[in-house]
Amino acid sequence: MSLPKLIEARAALAARVFFGILMCAWGGAALAHGVGEADQQFLTNNAGAQIVPFIYLGAKHMVTGYDHLLFLVGVIFFLYRLKEVALYVTLFAVGHSVTLLSGVLGGLHVNAYIIDAIIGLSVVYKAFDNLNGFKTLFGFEPPQRTAVLIFGFFHGFGLATKLQELSLSQDGLVTNMISFNVGVEIGQFLALGAILIAMNYWRQTASFLRHANVANVLLMAAGFLLTGYQLAGYVME
Repeated sequence: MSLPKLIEARAALAARVFFGILMCAWGGAALAHGVGEADQQFLTNNAGAQIVPFIYLGAKHMVTGYDHLLFLVGVIFFLYRLKEVALYVTLFAVGHSVTLLSGVLGGLHVNAYIIDAIIGLSVVYKAFDNLNGFKTLFGFEPPQRTAVLIFGFFHGFGLATKLQELSLSQDGLVTNMISFNVGVEIGQFLALGAILIAMNYWRQTASFLRHANVANVLLMAAGFLLTGYQLAGYVME
């Protein structure tokens, strides 16, 4: 196989992988912040500092946190320079870390359904922005760095609300939460790396621009799905 055809084949595979990730995330969006039963038991029964297990749980949450991944996919969708990707992901990580730690350690409580609904809207927002919706309809573009940081705050609160529902031991809590947050960032790095590899292959072909709008429409639909699910939960609460 010639080099151009090999690149085309790999790019096509990457596009299928990307859409597969997106559809899996769409299907699991409503469960994005769920903490598994086994993990709940560990968190509830744990006493004392457990650095490695909490790093693992944090990484696991991010890798399976479809709402985080959906938002990050939207954020990096049209970012081609690694420097820009690093900047935006760092802003998201800072926001996420601040509210995760302040929520659990500082006892700052918010309604879980409302926060998760806002997280869903963050996905809608980024997809709409990628479609040039703000510029087309309103004639302006919101400051992207500020938006990513602010939505990072909400994403951190989303996880904090779930941890607050558990009876976490105060023994070693600070160490465990810092370890958990480190794990979240490790998981974010791993998940984002895989997504970037797939997207970079896809971007090498003309099909990327042809299907970019479709991908962002699906991204927006997934965000609306998550938002609707959470609002329904709030009404039924």
